[in-house]
Amino acid sequence: MRSCILLSIFLACFAVGFRFHDQPAREGLLVQQNEPNIGFEWAFGALVGKGRIMVPIMRDTVLKSGEEIKMMVKLTKDCYVYVVHQGSEGEIDLLFPYEIRQFQTDYMVDKNYYVPKGRNWSALDKNTGKEIFFLLASAERLIDLEVKLGNYFSADESKKQTLAADIVSEIRSVRKRYSTYATIAEKPLTIGGNIRGTDKVEGARRPDVAALATQISAKNFFSKTITIDHQE
Repeated sequence: MRSCILLSIFLACFAVGFRFHDQPAREGLLVQQNEPNIGFEWAFGALVGKGRIMVPIMRDTVLKSGEEIKMMVKLTKDCYVYVVHQGSEGEIDLLFPYEIRQFQTDYMVDKNYYVPKGRNWSALDKNTGKEIFFLLASAERLIDLEVKLGNYFSADESKKQTLAADIVSEIRSVRKRYSTYATIAEKPLTIGGNIRGTDKVEGARRPDVAALATQISAKNFFSKTITIDHQE
C-alpha cells in the first residue's frame, strides 16, 4: 500500500512539472528561431488623381474622397496574417481574413487574396478623418485578438466604442509582447530586374494591385501600421 501511495505521488508531481514547463518550452522555440517562419506578399495601392494612377501605399499618406484603395495578401509560408481597419469614427473592420473561420476553410499558401474580393476597388466615402490600417502576422494565431474581434462584431452598438478601444489596445499589447522576437525584412518584388511600378487606369479597367506587392519575411511576428489622412 505504501509503495502504491509513493508511486501515485511521484506520477502526480511528474505531471505537474510537465505542465509547468510546457509553456516556457514553447516560448523557447520562439527565442531559438533562426530562420524566418513568417512569409507573405503584401500589396496596398490607391488609384489617385484625375487620371486614376495606381500608386503603392507604403507609409502614412493623404488620400481624398472618391479615390480608391485595394489590398492583396499572398502567403509564402504557413503563418497567420491579420488586417484590421479602424475608421475615422473609431469603428473596426476585419479586412483579412474575411472572417476568422477562414483559417479553417480557405486559407492557403500561394493564393492571392484581395481586399475587397475580385477586381473591384473601394472608393473612399465622404466621411473624412484618420483611417488606420493594422497589418499583423504571427507564426501562431493571435487568439486574444480574435476573441476581442468576435466580441466587437456580436455586441450592441452601445458597447462597440469601448470594445473597439479594447481591440486597438490588444494590438498594441501584442506588438509590445513580441517586439523582442521580431526580425523583419521587407522588400519590393521585381519583374525582370525592375521594381514593379505604377499603372494608369484605362477607361473602366482596374489594374491588379498585386503588381505593387512587397515580400515580407520575419521571425515569429510582424506588424505595420499605416494611417491615411482622408480629406475631402
